[in-house]
Amino acid sequence: IYGASNFHTQGAQQFADLTKEYSGGSVLITVHSGGSLGFKGPELLKTVKDATVPMSDILMGVVAGSEEIFGLSSLPLLVKSYEDALRLYTAAKPYYEKACAKWNQKFLYAAPWPPSGLFTQKALNSMADMQGLKIRTYDKNGAEFLKQAGAGPMSLPWGEVYSALRTGLINSVLTSAVSGKDGKFWEVLKHFTMINYAYPLNMLTINMDYWNSLSPTQQEALLKAAAKTEDDQWSASKESNQAALAELEAQGMAIAQASSELQSKLDALAAAMVQDFLANANADTKAAYEAFAK
Repeated sequence: IYGASNFHTQGAQQFADLTKEYSGGSVLITVHSGGSLGFKGPELLKTVKDATVPMSDILMGVVAGSEEIFGLSSLPLLVKSYEDALRLYTAAKPYYEKACAKWNQKFLYAAPWPPSGLFTQKALNSMADMQGLKIRTYDKNGAEFLKQAGAGPMSLPWGEVYSALRTGLINSVLTSAVSGKDGKFWEVLKHFTMINYAYPLNMLTINMDYWNSLSPTQQEALLKAAAKTEDDQWSASKESNQAALAELEAQGMAIAQASSELQSKLDALAAAMVQDFLANANADTKAAYEAFAK
């Protein structure tokens, strides 16, 4: 669903190019960027399951309604760094693979978005500044968190966010610096506050019937391409974040770390929400979390 310049799309293209190379040209993949096939994020798990498309890059959080485990990487303030995010991914990967198998697809790789922050019109200095904000968020976890913080979360397809900001339907966005750069948010908003909300994962999956139709040699080529792409994409996420922050600043956007007062209150809200989530979670989700928390 992302444009050709986004690093997740570039990762998918790298995967396609490597697959062609490693398979000796016997497996060809065409990447359709910018949502050009017409499918929205929440539909993609079912779209691949039904083989409407053979493969897709999917933001895990938006399909957490189908499989709870996919919401793990977007729980608020659960991880505070790329290192933490990688530990969580390593702990949860077997359960991601299991969940994908239930939906007739094979998990190939995953890569994180840079840390989510808040794009706003006015500076965000305290919890009081959160009250009444109309914030676009990307999944159910974000919506619940922002609601508890006193804001008004809204769910919108990415393609509608800029126009919604223009018309005043929303006045803020929870997302990464990279998405803010891609969306040219400096044209409609003035501040980006780094709250380190989450490092949500995107995954690449392939329909299992397509996978099983490949020869062992072709499957090996895809797995080799996936491993290389995943490694490169984790690095690309970090690099894209730094470049995006520099671009936002160059375009006149004020960038700030959350104040210690604001951050501590958000941390407390998040901790309570995570514990509530885990109390009601299924066995696989709890097992993944416990493996991470060791």
